[in-house]
Amino acid sequence: MERWVKMEDISDGKLYDRDDMVRADCGGCEGCSACCRKMGKSIILDPYDIFRLTAKMGKTFEELMAGCIELNVVDGIILPNLSMNGREESCAFLSEEGRCSIHSFRPGICRLFPLGRLYENGGFKYFLQTHECRKNSRVKVKIRKWIDTPEPERYENFVISWHYFLKDMSRYLADKGDPEKEKQINLTLLKLFYMLPYDPERDFYEQFGERLNMAGKIKTD
Repeated sequence: MERWVKMEDISDGKLYDRDDMVRADCGGCEGCSACCRKMGKSIILDPYDIFRLTAKMGKTFEELMAGCIELNVVDGIILPNLSMNGREESCAFLSEEGRCSIHSFRPGICRLFPLGRLYENGGFKYFLQTHECRKNSRVKVKIRKWIDTPEPERYENFVISWHYFLKDMSRYLADKGDPEKEKQINLTLLKLFYMLPYDPERDFYEQFGERLNMAGKIKTD
């Protein structure tokens, strides 16, 4: 999901790499769960998020759809996002104590917060969102430690591949201007990248690469 905003309005004006230090560490949140409530449909899940959730929870994608995640259209592509439930519009995985029940395998957007990504020149840089986190006394932390994901270089390459694939596919569907074709392609992508189970015993990035190659044939069919 792309945001058309001015960087000076939402950031500290700096761009960072994964080995840079940034004032993002909120010290375990200390009971604050503001970023886990009233987030609407903004916590969009990528294939790696689903790989982790299904593997760690022992549930299928369809089972996660029963209250934990939902589907919405983002820039013309059907994608899953975390559900916000109840009167307080809380994340489906937020406990009654206001703590994340899936913290060790939480989605990438949750790991990133309060950082964001600026995509440009076929890659991306990190930036600090200045108005998102309610805690003002954050301390500096190395970005790779904050995101806390194994093999950070492979993970970033996946993030780049997925972002630009979606951007390219979104543009393709818009140019096509065929609602029926758009529906068919969206269902194919949803099944290929989300509904088709990933093998938890196999390397995720290899499985993603295989599926990405298959998806690349869509525009030539």
